[in-house]
Amino acid sequence: MGTETILESYGAEDTFAIGEKLGREALPGQLFTLTGDLGVGKTVLTQGFAEGLGIQEPVNSPTFTIVQVYESGRLPLYHLDVYRIGDPEEMEEIGYEDYFYGGGVCIVEWADLITELLPPEHMQITIEKAPEKGFDYRRITIRKTGAFYENTCN
Repeated sequence: MGTETILESYGAEDTFAIGEKLGREALPGQLFTLTGDLGVGKTVLTQGFAEGLGIQEPVNSPTFTIVQVYESGRLPLYHLDVYRIGDPEEMEEIGYEDYFYGGGVCIVEWADLITELLPPEHMQITIEKAPEKGFDYRRITIRKTGAFYENTCN
């Protein structure tokens, strides 16, 4: 049983701020999944998340490297972009379990491509455009799954 929150973003600053709040509240071992079309703000949200963890170094989407690890914040941040993953065996090769079940916080962009590997307890974040509300508008749905999240990240 999970809970769902819908937030509205009217620009990159709002999306960044939502990520920052999530980063400030993140706990060791949490996994966040990010889904949405190209250019909706997944990386902007992750940059805000990193800021919330106190990470000062530049954060970019690891599209070609698959994984980027940031250790300068209050918790390590494992940032995965699985857009280029062809099959689950490739995830085994990068040692995804070390990131999913590590002592830091894990964010996975394009997580809908590897749903069979995701643990039942994670935070699903979906970012969607709504052109009728403006070019920069985004609807950000945060769905908490599993008992671990029942009393956290509210």
